[in-house]
Amino acid sequence: MPGPLHGFRVIDLTTMISGPLATMTLADQGAEVIKIEHPKGGDLSRQVTGRRGGFSASFLNNNRGKASVTLNLKDPRGVEAALRLCETADVFVQNFRPGVAERIGLGEDAVRAARPDIVYTSIAGFGFTGDWSRKPVYDPLIQALSGLASVQGGSDAARPRLVRTILPDKLTAIQTAQAITAALLARARTGEGSHVQISMLDTVLAFLWSSDMAGYTFVGDEVAPDKSAEAQSFVELIYQTADGWMAVSAHTDSTWKGLSAAVGRPDWLTDPRFATVAAREENKPARLELTQEVLREDTTENWMRRLSDHDVPCAPVLTRDQVYAHPQVQANETVIEQDHPQAGRTRQARTPARFSATPPEATPPARRLGEDTRAVLAQAGYDAGSIADMIAQGIATDTQEGSP
Repeated sequence: MPGPLHGFRVIDLTTMISGPLATMTLADQGAEVIKIEHPKGGDLSRQVTGRRGGFSASFLNNNRGKASVTLNLKDPRGVEAALRLCETADVFVQNFRPGVAERIGLGEDAVRAARPDIVYTSIAGFGFTGDWSRKPVYDPLIQALSGLASVQGGSDAARPRLVRTILPDKLTAIQTAQAITAALLARARTGEGSHVQISMLDTVLAFLWSSDMAGYTFVGDEVAPDKSAEAQSFVELIYQTADGWMAVSAHTDSTWKGLSAAVGRPDWLTDPRFATVAAREENKPARLELTQEVLREDTTENWMRRLSDHDVPCAPVLTRDQVYAHPQVQANETVIEQDHPQAGRTRQARTPARFSATPPEATPPARRLGEDTRAVLAQAGYDAGSIADMIAQGIATDTQEGSP
């Protein structure tokens, strides 16, 4: 059965992670996504390490379900072909640095001239206005500027630390996919397409504000600098056990009571530092360090059993090679395996959302560079001779002439 976005066509000019992951989410949900890449090399993520059969894992994991078309967008005929594809598209997505799309002839006005009600989507790093908007951007820069590195460090006074995954890129992808579907819903109601603008900086700040900026929410009542700089704890809710690591969260009165019983420390219940939720938060470093002391006394497996018996939220810390074999991950059918014609057997995480009325079919794997150029251009009205001429001149490539 087709997914909920079946019938929508997306033109994808994005590269690397934030844009490709956003459009792959749309493809996973049933949209037809046509990825336009440069004839020479394509998306840079095709070239990174971790490769098999000519494909990088990064490209496979962010580009399944898409057709691959190659067009040189520095050539007027390449731009003309891209605009012709836009005539039958519902969504256009690009993550060029602000101003580049307009300069090459694929700005909003040009694309909307081809398809007036299209949802034109722009992804930027720092934003679309201001001095920083045209600066080059990568994930660590957003982590630094947004305050995420300070949050990860544990306090404003501690050494800032990066989250050890490209969180801003991935959050922006999720936000972009959601915004596009919202814009499509609005178009269905009004008949008008909009320009969706998403910046990585805005996305991460919104993400942080819901839980990490409480001290700066009430204007005129900001926390004192020395208070905001206090370290939370070195423990950070990940505890060492006798044979590994685990996470334990006991915030409520009932879970704190359960934790005290599970570890054999009834005295914690009469300690005034931990008598209430507010007191436990105020004395968080002491609370976490006491918890760490007792959890070192037994194994992760035994603590999982003891804590679960008292309904205390807990989980083992799994390494990457353990995650996909965990019983709950298997019960969720989160990780899927499929055969790729060049890369062989692959393992990937499926799209998280499930739709009872319109469950999407399995998404086909990522394509070779230019694999669909001839078919897509023919569908757009180009005859075989014109396509062959574009390929001969390097404006486009097909599978045989393009690299994987």
